[in-house]
Parts: sequence; structure tokens; C-alpha cells
Amino acid sequence: MSRTDIKLALVNGDSEAATRSAEKIRTLYNFVPVDQADVIVALGGDGFMLHLLHEFLNLEIPIFGMNLGTVGFLLNEFKPDDLINRIKNAIPVKMHPLNMVAVTVDNKITEALAFNEVSLLRETRQTAKIKIYVDNKLRLEELACDGVLISTPAGSTAYNLSAHGPIIPMNANILALTPISAFRPRRWRGALMPQDVEIKLEICHPQKRPVSAVADTIEVRNVMYVTVRQDQTITKTLLFDKDHTLEERILTEQFIG
Repeated sequence: MSRTDIKLALVNGDSEAATRSAEKIRTLYNFVPVDQADVIVALGGDGFMLHLLHEFLNLEIPIFGMNLGTVGFLLNEFKPDDLINRIKNAIPVKMHPLNMVAVTVDNKITEALAFNEVSLLRETRQTAKIKIYVDNKLRLEELACDGVLISTPAGSTAYNLSAHGPIIPMNANILALTPISAFRPRRWRGALMPQDVEIKLEICHPQKRPVSAVADTIEVRNVMYVTVRQDQTITKTLLFDKDHTLEERILTEQFIG
């Protein structure tokens, strides 16, 4: 296939702006079904893009997103003109999800993937108390907190940043382990972990102090412990305009006051 024969599929979120823009762009280009495409063009916001990464998990088709949401960190600017050339010249960014295995107090096991983060959150007014293991070694005996999260580089500017975690460059090969409203140890601000480690979060007194675990959009309540590691066998590719790559956005974000 030559680069002039790129077959595009079009998908859009359900917002009025995304629906209206999809109708317009269909008059400008010919689109094929997703399973016949070389590139998926996605219209929506970050939430819609996150949904697509999961929906098309088993399709090895890159996604070129155009923002019709609020922030649009994982998407490009919406400009329907010259779309073919933009895609031809786009910079690919490969993403590997986190794999979460959550075990509940009644021994139910749930496995889920997260491209942004895995977060643990207290379910009641009582503070959560969590032990933290890294590669089976106990690193923190007890974190008293509202919760804790593990973030990928792509997710480091989302919930992780709101919890005062570090912004991570895409090529840094590290994960952020960030507490949410830590009470003890009060000065602990989290840690940066190599991407190949396994992190285990064990809940102290899980029935008295219940905690839920969330992998992107999948929630598991009343967890006893959670293990998280990056799944290098799964790769999703996003395409970005060469003058506004995801790497550049993450770098820029670190200098915003």
C-alpha cells in the first residue's frame, strides 16, 4: 500500500459538537469500516479517546484524534482541511497499559487494563490504610490516606497531576506512584518506579476501612489487595501532528504555572 492510499475510518463521540463535525467531515473524505481501515480518525474528547483505546484494544490500527471535548490532551486540534497530509506526516506515540489484578474481601478476582492510571480510593469517611510492596519487597508499612494511584506517562497530566504527582515524559520509562491526601507519613510525596516493576497495594483492615480500585473506568469495590504492572505485550498507537506532539505537550505542561 502506498502512502497515498491510506484508508480512513471515522468514529465520533455522542456530543452535539462531535456529531455535527462528523457529518461535515463525511462530506469531505471517503471513509471505510473500522476493520478495513489503516487509520482511525476519532472526533471527541479525552474520555472518548480513552474509551476507544479499550474498545479497539485488539485492533492494530493507529488512531488520529481531533479534539471536540474540553482539554483534548490525547488528541490533535480539530481542523478538517488537509487531513490526509496531516496523517501522513503524523508522529506515532506507542502506549502500553497497566494491568490491574484486584482481589476483593470475598476472594473475587478482577483483571482490568488502564492507559491512564490505577487508583485506590477510600469508600467511607474513615482514612484508608495501605501497605505498599515493590517487587514483593515491603516499601511502606502503612500509608494513611484518601487513596493512592499509579500513573503511566500518558496519564501523568490527568488525575495524577491533580493529586500533585509528577509529570512524566513519554519516553522516560517510569511510572508515578502518588498518594492522594496523605495523612501519614505526612511528608511522603510518592515515588517514581521503573516500568517493569510489580506494585502491590495491600489494604489494612479492608472490612473496617473499605477501599475501591479503579482502572481507567472499571471500578472494583471492597478490595483486599491490588497488583499492578505494565503490560508490554499490548501496544496502542496514537498519531499526533508533528508540530504538536504528545511529548511536546507533556514538556510544555511542566512550565505552566
